[in-house]
Amino acid sequence: MTDPQTYIAPAEEKMEMAVAFLDEALAHIRAGKANPKILDAIRVNYYGSMAPLSNVANVAVPDARTITITPWEKSMFKEIEKAIINSELGIMPENNGEVIRLSIPPLTEERRKNLVKQSKGEAEQAKISVRNARRDAIEGLKKAIKQGMPEDVEKDAEAKVQKLHDKYLKRIDDLFAAKEKEILTV
Repeated sequence: MTDPQTYIAPAEEKMEMAVAFLDEALAHIRAGKANPKILDAIRVNYYGSMAPLSNVANVAVPDARTITITPWEKSMFKEIEKAIINSELGIMPENNGEVIRLSIPPLTEERRKNLVKQSKGEAEQAKISVRNARRDAIEGLKKAIKQGMPEDVEKDAEAKVQKLHDKYLKRIDDLFAAKEKEILTV
């Protein structure tokens, strides 16, 4: 007889990974406030190889509308500026010779709605992943009945999987609600 935990544990792990992925994806969506995570995707040419921006400069957020980038080497100013301009950020860097400043413009109403829509899409993808994990676990439990697992044990395990599913969907909804509030707050 197989243990129901052999189906429940991987399902919970997949659900946890879906929530963690959503959290990371939402962190990269610009919400009108300066957040250094929006620079995570930017790669800079550093002596022939592409390196993350955080590996060649110090990134700081002095206030809610500004990100400062202090390169560790003077020669990196041009490379960092070029990488920011070529990225999808849509923000023009200001260079004063010491620090590169990114001024985060306030979001328009239309842009806010688009960002909420994008966040909702990310949340929906996470929900689909959680539902798929639940489905896989329940299918595995149903097959385990054929291998000798008692039906009442299978039903209890199915209920556990459903509880996990509900718990993770609530976490996804909470993450989305927080991000939506952050985006819509002017």
